[in-house]
Amino acid sequence: MATRTVYLNGEYLAPQRAKVSIFDRGLLFGDAVYEVAGVLDGKLIDFSNHMARLKNSLAALSIESPLTEDEILVAYRKLVSLNTLQEGLVYMQITRGEAERDFVWQQGLTPTVFMFTQAKPNTEHKYENHGVKLSSCKDLRWARRDIKSVNLLGQVLAKQQACESGAYEALLIDEDGFVTEGGATSFFMIKNKMIMTRPLSNKILPGVTRKAVVTLAEQNKLEISECKFKLEHVYDADEAFITGASSYIIPVTRVDDQTITDGKPGELTLKLREIYLQTVRQSLI
Repeated sequence: MATRTVYLNGEYLAPQRAKVSIFDRGLLFGDAVYEVAGVLDGKLIDFSNHMARLKNSLAALSIESPLTEDEILVAYRKLVSLNTLQEGLVYMQITRGEAERDFVWQQGLTPTVFMFTQAKPNTEHKYENHGVKLSSCKDLRWARRDIKSVNLLGQVLAKQQACESGAYEALLIDEDGFVTEGGATSFFMIKNKMIMTRPLSNKILPGVTRKAVVTLAEQNKLEISECKFKLEHVYDADEAFITGASSYIIPVTRVDDQTITDGKPGELTLKLREIYLQTVRQSLI
């Protein structure tokens, strides 16, 4: 069995040696943030934008990062190397730290930081000939979805419901009936060549891959609109897709019991996927 190395508070350890206190506020209160960076060809995808989002999440919770961006980059690269990772992700979590249980946090706590890699081989070509199914459900998450916090129970319940219905991912619907995003992905639909996605606000996570797709669409003179739309509009879409750090762009061919057009990945979706992969390969670090 291949050995694995993880990171905890400056040390590179075997997973069974990496221990976090039961008094850590990340465990007790979900008082923590996380980031997930994709890895392709053994290198990191869009690292600077992941760090910008991490900085925003930490600031929103008034947590001081114990590591600089350069130190995080060194740790990410070392984990990728030690685990001989070619395609997959690096996960990092920063908690406020360890203290006696109290809703009000103490000042001067030492944050807990841990990181690990996960392999996701062959993701790049996995969905070229077929898409995935989504299952719609109510968006039960907390109000600050723009913060990448570890408060993920709403997503866990949604993705479990989707899994039990035979779907790849959940499609979350807000209290007014508008689509927000996937359980762990950003969502796009296409109608009459117009690419549409929910505008940024505290209702959705500012996805790094989402940002890249919006930018690439604009650069390639494709029509794109950041707008709100409902589930019935998705059922009537010409194409749909989801985006994520380690899954890139995945075509959606079915939502609930509705087939999207002919049930095959759309031409524009596959074009965007090709452009995205070509572009990120030029900026891997």
